[in-house]
Amino acid sequence: MNILQINASARSSGANSTRLAERISARLAALHPEARLEVRDLARDPHPVLDAPSLAALFTPAEQRTAEQAARVALDDALIAQVQAADVIVLGVPMYNFGVPVQLKTWIDAIARAGVTFRYTANGPEGLIQGKTVYVALARGGLYRDTPADSQVPYLKSVLAFLGMTDVRFIYAEGLALGGDAADKAFAEAEAQIQTLVV
Repeated sequence: MNILQINASARSSGANSTRLAERISARLAALHPEARLEVRDLARDPHPVLDAPSLAALFTPAEQRTAEQAARVALDDALIAQVQAADVIVLGVPMYNFGVPVQLKTWIDAIARAGVTFRYTANGPEGLIQGKTVYVALARGGLYRDTPADSQVPYLKSVLAFLGMTDVRFIYAEGLALGGDAADKAFAEAEAQIQTLVV
């Protein structure tokens, strides 16, 4: 089993979402001793955002790209290859201003490529990253689960399904900014979810 852990926090250390992601990966490793873990920290190793030059590079035929364009596309290729090689993906996702971090959005923009990770057919779009389990570790300061204010879960369900990843399991640690007791309770509840959902 190949496990790919994506840490999407803006902080490389001390992030609650990373703490949860690490617990999920540890649980997977305990259940599957043969598993290999690869970690990508998007704060320590930031990926360039999707901008006009990168779009131009992507839409230029490979044989016509400049060296600079080829190097830019290769950065996205590396992220796509990581995802394709993984059997399980663990996403550590904090909530920033009711949404996902820009680091995670940049990663999604990099791996979503027409003809490679999805395609359009006569029957509509088809995701090409299939047969994977995705665990999403959500760390929130407030309480948002199952409320209209939770924009993260609908977005992640939609974009991951668009790419073909439909086995998505969410682990919640909420109320982390509501005091020490609330944070302790949140992590205890998250641990219980991990023991139940991570197999």
